[in-house]
Amino acid sequence: MRKLLRGGMVVSADPTVGDLPQGDVLVEDGRIVAVAATVDAADAEIVDATGKIVLPGFVDTHRHTWQTAFRGLGADWTFDQYRIAMHGTLRPHYQPDDVYLGNLLGRIEALDSGVTTMLDWFHCSDHPDNADAAIQGLRGAPGHSMFCYGAGVADEPDIAPEITRVRSQLPDDGMMLGLRGPQLTTLETTAADVALARELGLRVSVHLHGATGWPRGHRPIADMRDRGLLDDRTTVVHGNGLSDDQVAMMADAGCSVSVSPDVELKMGFGWPETGRMLAAGIRPSLSIDDCPSAGGDMFATMRTAFAVQRGLDGGLTSRDVVEFATVNGARACGLEHRTGSITVGKDADLILLDAEDPSIFPVNNAAGTIVAAGHPGLVDSVFVAGKAVKRDGRLLGVDLPALRTRLVESRDRIAAAAGVAVDGSWTPPTR
Repeated sequence: MRKLLRGGMVVSADPTVGDLPQGDVLVEDGRIVAVAATVDAADAEIVDATGKIVLPGFVDTHRHTWQTAFRGLGADWTFDQYRIAMHGTLRPHYQPDDVYLGNLLGRIEALDSGVTTMLDWFHCSDHPDNADAAIQGLRGAPGHSMFCYGAGVADEPDIAPEITRVRSQLPDDGMMLGLRGPQLTTLETTAADVALARELGLRVSVHLHGATGWPRGHRPIADMRDRGLLDDRTTVVHGNGLSDDQVAMMADAGCSVSVSPDVELKMGFGWPETGRMLAAGIRPSLSIDDCPSAGGDMFATMRTAFAVQRGLDGGLTSRDVVEFATVNGARACGLEHRTGSITVGKDADLILLDAEDPSIFPVNNAAGTIVAAGHPGLVDSVFVAGKAVKRDGRLLGVDLPALRTRLVESRDRIAAAAGVAVDGSWTPPTR
């Protein structure tokens, strides 16, 4: 019941704890109970963290996990091509088992690279069985998972019965509502969705963009603010191109933001808005978005966010980015009290990186090294609420060969039904 991580380089993401060049982290009943240069716990199980960087598990605040089987297929796609390919061409052929496998393998992938908390932004919600399968897939992996139910993108029938049904199956901090939003539906529908979320005690997440070309409107934040639909339970995904006054409205309302820098750049959304959010007083979180278009690990996401913003204005630090990927992500999910930093009282969601790997040795600046040179191959160990789910570079209790076989079969069935190739030769139309 007691575990002592001894002798690692601790990057806490907690300013009251700071960084420890060599320190100990004591875990009891899944919670962090002590962090110090030396902790005396003679009766604890010892985890030798010598030669390791110890940091809080990453928090991914927005991932469309059901799409895992089509990893890399959209590397060259624009956003229009992605929407046509994934939603118009492939999604109609998904069956519940396909959703289950995508979510399970996608969650395992995230866990393997150190993402201990992940928000699954689920929009393959063609029928209730898909939602149930998505939840079961998330439950099949031992990380903390939050299910964000995106109940369609149009003025569909009343979603309240289905959202209420799913809400009853999940813990209080295990679900969010993915708004259809004022750029894909009417403001009246958006208001009804927010009212439903508030009635059920759910936080909300919404994809918004300031550029023209969306089905409806390019001042979505102003429209939502005027209707009283913004508060500190609102996460805006992307936010590229929003006007300065709308960013200020978000800050005034206490909104959080999920930046997906790789997808935003590759799909033509514009520059990631990390710097503009910081200037307005919003500490952004980071997210992967979709694996057909981008890699699924937080290291690459951090590096892109850092490099781009440094190139734009030079004002971002590597420590900022580590916080985006950890404690700021936890805050965006309403979980800051529980995870996101190495803080006494929080869950022991911890990852150990191999600081002796030739790609980063010697580690002179731990936070800088994580952002500038980190990669999934460094993840030696992952602990979720103190329980080891990966040790010595290997996931525990996961039959990956069997799951790989099933995922490939799922991919091939969907592709055949849709009449598309998965070798990179398929170029979806733009409209």
